[in-house]
Amino acid sequence: MSVRRLPVYLLLDCSSSMTGQPIEQVRQGLRALLDDLSTEPMAIETVYLSVITFHSTAQQLIPLTELMQFKEPHIQAHGATALGAALRLLQDCLETEVRKNTETQKGDWKPLVFLMTDGMPTDAWETVADDIKTQQIAHLIAFAAGTGADVDNLKRITDIVLKSDELSPGALKAFFQWMSQSILRTGKSVQVMAQEMQVDLPPPPAQIQIVP
Repeated sequence: MSVRRLPVYLLLDCSSSMTGQPIEQVRQGLRALLDDLSTEPMAIETVYLSVITFHSTAQQLIPLTELMQFKEPHIQAHGATALGAALRLLQDCLETEVRKNTETQKGDWKPLVFLMTDGMPTDAWETVADDIKTQQIAHLIAFAAGTGADVDNLKRITDIVLKSDELSPGALKAFFQWMSQSILRTGKSVQVMAQEMQVDLPPPPAQIQIVP
């Protein structure tokens, strides 16, 4: 019997406002995330990771891949903020990549999705946001990085929204560290539970607040 996978999708805003230090911090954060997960036998066995980036368009740079086969993607910042395109691409990926339950076998655990953005959407996003929230096809956590990101927009996509008032290296680094802790805690909890998973989120670091 195959292992029940824990699919993890990262939706990363790579618009031109992320140019310079912010996008470099995203690259470093992704490296640190991989390092953290790759030292945990549970994560090596169960976590599968995908990276979707969005600027003027959205693209899945890495399809859902087991940790030890994951190759760090080349991430650059340019263009606008096509959040709607990213959410539609996420829907497609969840439909095609995540294993469903069958009569003889349990499918994958409900996916974890981490969405990070520093700006306002520049395309139509409301309808697909409502679909994702209504269908509850994933546990989605959104992070508003800096004052340019609209928390109310993100609340339309998910109830779990974090924010930092500054788009700083420290805040981005802290978010990726928090993300790896969240993945590990959730992964460990699904290993000991027979019932469907619950997201196990650690308290956020000092630079980041949970939006009530």
